[in-house]
Amino acid sequence: MKATEVIENLKIRFPNEPEYIQAVSQVLGTIEDEYNNHPEFDRANLIERLCIPDRLVQFRVTWTDDQGNVRTNMGYRIQHNNVIGPYKGGIRFHASVNLSILKFLAFEQTFKNSLTTLPMGGAKGGSDFSPRGKSANEVMRFCQAFMNELYRHIGPDEDVPAGDIGVGGREVGFMFGQYKKLTHQFSGILTGKGLEFGGSLIRPEATGYGNVYFLQNMLATRGIDIKGKTVLVSGAGNVAQFTVEKLIQLGAKPVTVSDSDGYIYDPDGIDEEKLEYIKELKNIERGRISEYAERYGVKYVAGAKPWFEKADIASPCATQNEINAEAASALIANGVIAVSEGANMPTTPEAIKIFQDAKILYCPGKASNAGGVAVSGLEMSQNSERLHWSREEVDAKLHDIMNNIHENCVKYGTQPDGYINYVKGANVAGFLKVAKAMMAQGIV
Repeated sequence: MKATEVIENLKIRFPNEPEYIQAVSQVLGTIEDEYNNHPEFDRANLIERLCIPDRLVQFRVTWTDDQGNVRTNMGYRIQHNNVIGPYKGGIRFHASVNLSILKFLAFEQTFKNSLTTLPMGGAKGGSDFSPRGKSANEVMRFCQAFMNELYRHIGPDEDVPAGDIGVGGREVGFMFGQYKKLTHQFSGILTGKGLEFGGSLIRPEATGYGNVYFLQNMLATRGIDIKGKTVLVSGAGNVAQFTVEKLIQLGAKPVTVSDSDGYIYDPDGIDEEKLEYIKELKNIERGRISEYAERYGVKYVAGAKPWFEKADIASPCATQNEINAEAASALIANGVIAVSEGANMPTTPEAIKIFQDAKILYCPGKASNAGGVAVSGLEMSQNSERLHWSREEVDAKLHDIMNNIHENCVKYGTQPDGYINYVKGANVAGFLKVAKAMMAQGIV
């Protein structure tokens, strides 16, 4: 395989899908040597089969707003690869959602799920509907209308969605209730459910906690303690909130959070009390992060991201491509020693090269943010067995999974000079498991 030839072919076939092409390019560029060590992969045209999703489902979602107006959005489910288990991946409700973004997310999810060692394939779905500015009743009606079509394509042994941007416990609950009404079945067809009806302890915290556990492992390779380190965090949703929470618990000092309007910089650090305010502001009041700046009298920068502030560590937890080359250069100049991604593909290829050329610790989201889907897999297990594990049990399993992912990244990513290329390590480790399973199951 020549990665450049495969990528050029995909660009011709899918000319208007830049995020998808970016994700595929990043993976193929790092697995090319390993792929070519297995000539049987090429004879089976495995790489093209792996890049193109098994199935793309598109549908119209029609719902009624509080004024009685009929509204229409698009709904999608990308079922990318189920060779190691049922399709698994989040649902995103955001105005930016399109096929390119969902295909990149489903492609990444396939490798992320492989890294967890749990039996889960890769998928992603969502809609260009945004819950922002909508009433709870409007969100409920939309979720019900969305599930009226999606229910045909999911099931506990077929495809098990979860939440993502714009889809939290509230939205999962609404969708689960509609699925149950349509099918007359109570089964684990969604993860991230409420604790009252099959959810798992630690699931809301899992992506953020896992991100910090992975960061600890990276720092340990250089004998560095996370305690006392200053951390830039982007986002103010679920992943950012619990990244901040675990950082506080471990003695680090998070100094920023952000939303789509701008970021706050709190030089004294975000402590437990301030974090509780952020949770109430974003989860209950659905407010803007600028209100934090007003309440605590700290700096707020509208229309910007926090990467130009001085800190030891950066953890992007918002959305794709939020760290570009300019931001990466600023982070290096300001002394950042590690970047651990809580979001999916938040760093552009040019920025990744800057981090790796500077030999700082850098990990892609498919490894460092895999904790969320890992605990989703544990929720699936609890649902199947009709069990409920304690918080301590789930957290211990999450910690073990993140440790194992780190070990595999080190195994496949350590370069001759000792530098750990976590991008290559994660991609090769995830790829090999999926590729070997595909070969074992034949050309289907």
